[in-house]
Amino acid sequence: MNSDQIFQLFAYLIPSVVTGAIAFYFFRMHTNNEEGRRRFLLHKDSQKDTLPVRLQAYERMALFLERIAIPSLVVRVAPQSDDKNAYENLLVKSIETEFDHNLSQQIYMTDECWNIIKAAKSATIQMIRKAAMSNTETADKLREDILNETMDKTSPSATALTFVKREIGDLW
Repeated sequence: MNSDQIFQLFAYLIPSVVTGAIAFYFFRMHTNNEEGRRRFLLHKDSQKDTLPVRLQAYERMALFLERIAIPSLVVRVAPQSDDKNAYENLLVKSIETEFDHNLSQQIYMTDECWNIIKAAKSATIQMIRKAAMSNTETADKLREDILNETMDKTSPSATALTFVKREIGDLW
């Protein structure tokens, strides 16, 4: 083979290689685009099914946070006797029962949101226990003390509810 034949061979070979490379590039881009489109359609279909369930979970947790807010909790749960310790335990039990009832909702929300809800529950219980450490002697007086102590502060459940609302806004 002489140099002319080698040059001629490369002259025919180079356009074929370039055309093949361009075809491979476009075929690969098309395949990736189709895969992305299919993934988007699957996500869209699953979102259609899961979004109502997730919204319902957030609604239930918003209701939980409203129910454990100190003012509504103290109004809703009346003392059954004059014993302040029994009333303290009744309030805490009410919060724990509400929480246990909604425990399954955690699978539909982010870990951060669930942790904030748990922190609000714990902070509310801590506020009740702190108020119960006072020198009050009756359950009704404890009720007043709990309300007075939390009147000036932002409720932990209100803070958590704000976060829940923001997270629901991010779903859209």
